[in-house]
Amino acid sequence: MKSKPSSYSPGLAAYLFKKKMQKIVQSIFLFCIIIGLCFTILYPIIQLVPSVFSKVEDLGNPNVIWLPMHFSIISFKAAIRFCMPEGIMTMVKSILYAAGIMLIQLFFSAMAGYALARVKFYGHRLVFFLVILVFLIPRQSLLLAQYIYFTHFNAFGLLKLFTAAGEVNLINKPFTLVMIAVLGFGVQQSLFIFIFSQFFKNIPNELEEAALIDGCGFHKTYFKIMIPNAIPAISTVAILSFVWNYGDTYYTRYFNKDGPYLSSILATKFADNNKDLVLNAVKVWFNVPLANDFAFDAIKQAAVLIFLIPLLLVYFGAQKWLVENLENSGLVG
Repeated sequence: MKSKPSSYSPGLAAYLFKKKMQKIVQSIFLFCIIIGLCFTILYPIIQLVPSVFSKVEDLGNPNVIWLPMHFSIISFKAAIRFCMPEGIMTMVKSILYAAGIMLIQLFFSAMAGYALARVKFYGHRLVFFLVILVFLIPRQSLLLAQYIYFTHFNAFGLLKLFTAAGEVNLINKPFTLVMIAVLGFGVQQSLFIFIFSQFFKNIPNELEEAALIDGCGFHKTYFKIMIPNAIPAISTVAILSFVWNYGDTYYTRYFNKDGPYLSSILATKFADNNKDLVLNAVKVWFNVPLANDFAFDAIKQAAVLIFLIPLLLVYFGAQKWLVENLENSGLVG
């Protein structure tokens, strides 16, 4: 009798073993890369633990590496007193400001993006080119023109009808930041217009044609048909706008420097020229005679962690939503 042939020949078995080993090696390599990237990202945050949770006297101690020798929250107490003069209301005002500017940018960016994507008017290509140009050029190059415009604001000469001077100074007023967002020059607003424009371009024309047959006019089609279908772009722009406006120090510093913005307060209070002021205040407030430069850094880091709380809440709350909608927002694909 002939013996029954084996299921796998030696050559096939060797090939399958080779493919399996390649897959294992690739998995190990990928795992090592991911672990390395996570460590690189988390390492600065891990280093904050012995600084912000240590007693002031232990800061700078070479024996303190990963864990504080004596647990303390003095750094957070000092940071709160410096960066939140009105208590929790300082953060609330900053959140409300960022949320308000976000709504303004959403409203006007969506309309501008829809007009550039679906309305064929004379010169629309030039307007779209200018939107991209504003996004590409540094905003510092526009600062002088914007500052002069809002210092001598005359609303195209219309203020002469109501005031004797014919102009008003809008610098250091909250209304200026609102107007910048309305005019389309808010924080990264040209990018938001581009996102909406790319998204509306991908919506089938049949939706507008069906709406026109049903008797919807231009405005009703936009608000009833286009906006409900633009939820992916709206959610993406909303999150990006809130995060960037909450952390903005450029427009707030130049156009409303006395406003209650947590980002501006952090940049001002913890500037290098205020180091002695901060350290002397800590010595008096908490009876710590040995406060040094390490204490200044610890307090500043604690203030940054406090500042990041709303952003972390937004990120963890909307992470899945943001990642899912990025594919449909016009940024990728």
